[in-house]
Amino acid sequence: MAAIGSFHGQCFCGAVEIEVSGDPAAMGYCHCSSCRSWSAGPVNAFTLWPPEKVRIVKGADNLVGYQKNPTSVRKWCKACGGHVLNEHPLWGVTDVYAAMLPALPFKAMLHVNYQETVLPMKDGLPKYRDFPPAFGGTGELMAE
Repeated sequence: MAAIGSFHGQCFCGAVEIEVSGDPAAMGYCHCSSCRSWSAGPVNAFTLWPPEKVRIVKGADNLVGYQKNPTSVRKWCKACGGHVLNEHPLWGVTDVYAAMLPALPFKAMLHVNYQETVLPMKDGLPKYRDFPPAFGGTGELMAE
């Protein structure tokens, strides 16, 4: 994937602004119940970045977080409740929710946790039962 520049986003009220630069490590969809509950949607679109490529440019003091499990620290704006990002410390990436970066050309590469899907998607992309092996998963693929 060629470097695509930098992209800006903000929370729902604009109190928190974020910038990402360079190439995302991956873009795709997560179907796990945790992401669905958090996003209030049937699927969560993610963009994964090296943490050093993610910068809070405004409102860092408005970010609060919650860690339900060791793999995720979800962060949102305390003023409006708008979701901003999800740190994955064990994997060394930060998920900036795709909706946070409206100008980013979102090009999904894969689906993860597809065994939990409530919205089957026929798009020809790999559908991992859980995760690719590099992220501690089985690497098992599922049919569309």
